[in-house]
Amino acid sequence: MASRAEVPSRWRRRGLVFPVAGDARPGWMTSHAALPYPLQSSGDREVRVYFSGRDDRNRASIGAVTIDLTTLRPVDGSLTWEPLLGPGPLGAFDDSGVTVSCVVPHREELHMYYTGWALGRTVPFYLAIGLAVSVDGGRTFERVSAAPILERGPDDPYLAASPSVLLDRGCWRMWYVSGQCWESRSDGPRHHYLVRSARSDDGLEWCRQPEIALGFADVDEHAIGRPHVLRLGRSYHMWFCSRGDRYRLGYAHSADGIHWRREADGVFLEPAPRGWDGQMQAYPSVLRDGNRWWLFYNGNEYGAAGFGIAEGATDPSGVDSR
Repeated sequence: MASRAEVPSRWRRRGLVFPVAGDARPGWMTSHAALPYPLQSSGDREVRVYFSGRDDRNRASIGAVTIDLTTLRPVDGSLTWEPLLGPGPLGAFDDSGVTVSCVVPHREELHMYYTGWALGRTVPFYLAIGLAVSVDGGRTFERVSAAPILERGPDDPYLAASPSVLLDRGCWRMWYVSGQCWESRSDGPRHHYLVRSARSDDGLEWCRQPEIALGFADVDEHAIGRPHVLRLGRSYHMWFCSRGDRYRLGYAHSADGIHWRREADGVFLEPAPRGWDGQMQAYPSVLRDGNRWWLFYNGNEYGAAGFGIAEGATDPSGVDSR
C-alpha cells in the first residue's frame, strides 16, 4: 500500500479567495462558485481555476478565473464574462446545467470532463459525464458529442458523475461518482453514491472496472463526492468529500489506483467555528506547486459564497493546523 508521507499531513486555511459577492459578476454566476479545479502552467505563479456558477434560474455553467498564488487574489480582468460551457440543448443529458470536474492537458488541447444535469420527476436529477475540448488554450470549449461519454449502466444504475481523469503512462484512468440507489425519505429522495473507476485508450470510450474504488465508511455515510486523484511516483492519492449529515473533506491513498485505504483523520481541516466554511467543506482539488501544496475547496451550501484555499506542508514543522 502506498505511503501518505509524500503528501501534506496538515493544512492551514488561507481564506475565501474568490467570493461571489462584491464586484459585478456576469449573469451566468448570480450565485455560487463551485467545484474549483486549478490548472497551472509550468513555473507560473498564476493558476487558472475552472469552476461552476449558477444563474438566476439555478442552472450551472462553467467559467474560469485566474488566481495569483503569491497574493492569493484573483487577477484583475481574468474572470470569463461569458461561460466556457453552458447548459446543453433541450432534451440533452446536460440541458439543466453543467458542472466542471477536471481539465486534462493533452498534446495541444485541454480536455474538460464535466457533469451534465437533467431534472427528474420522481427524483430531483439525473447525472452523466460529458467531455468538451479546447484547441485554443482554454479560451473556448466545444462538446465532443451531444451525448454523454459515461452514463448509467449495470454498475452505475442511477447516475455517473464527477470524474477525476489522469493520463497515466499512456492509459487514461478515471475515478468517478457512481449512484447506487435513491432512498425515499420524509424530506424527499436521498441519493446514495460512492466512487468507482474506469479505463480508456483514448479518453473518450471508457471501460468500467468491476471493483468499488471507495465505499462508505459506515452506515451513516451516504454520499462520496467529487474525487480528485493525483499520482506521485508509484502511488495514487485521492481527496474527496463525504457526507452523513453534511459534507466533510477526506483523503485516501493507493498503490495501484484500484484498492484504496482511507485515512480516518481525513484532510485535517477541522470544521471552522463560523464563517463561509463553518457548516460544510466540499469539492476538494489539490495543486502541487514545487514544495508548496494548495487545497481548493468550497464551503457552506455547496459553494454559495465562492471558493477558498488551504495551504499544506509535508514537513511537520512547516504549516500548522490553526
